[in-house]
Amino acid sequence: MMFLTVGTQFPFDRLVRAIDVLAGKGVFCEELYAQIGDSTYKPRHFEAVASLDKHDFDHHFKDASAIIGHAGMGTITMALDNNKPLLAMPRLKRYGEVVNDHQVALAKKFEALGHIVVARDESELEAKMEQLRSFSPRPREAEPEAVAGRIRLFLEQISEVR
Repeated sequence: MMFLTVGTQFPFDRLVRAIDVLAGKGVFCEELYAQIGDSTYKPRHFEAVASLDKHDFDHHFKDASAIIGHAGMGTITMALDNNKPLLAMPRLKRYGEVVNDHQVALAKKFEALGHIVVARDESELEAKMEQLRSFSPRPREAEPEAVAGRIRLFLEQISEVR
């Protein structure tokens, strides 16, 4: 089973609709289940609910062979923590899906690190689904020295301003 999750703060009809179109074309070789939030689009080719309680959400997430979702930090982190391949499509401000385009930067960074597969828009989803089938996320490694260095640099910069 693949699990589609789009978060619960904002609708993400663009992704839900695009995945439904692909499901209708038979792109998915296995069952697809989704948590779609307050989406106004109701999928016809897979089962979806507006929200799940934490226990059910965690169960579906952990049982899934792969995750499809928005490029939110919570979804990315949970996929990495559970070693799940994630196909993420960033929400975009121009469509009213978020208040700014921070998910574009998150997606770009985590893709560059080999942690996720990214579809920048609906036109890339089908090809990225093919990539997801054989994708194995690179494990995240703690780098406390690098974090400390960035904090030190930040503190030095703000002390210069004063």
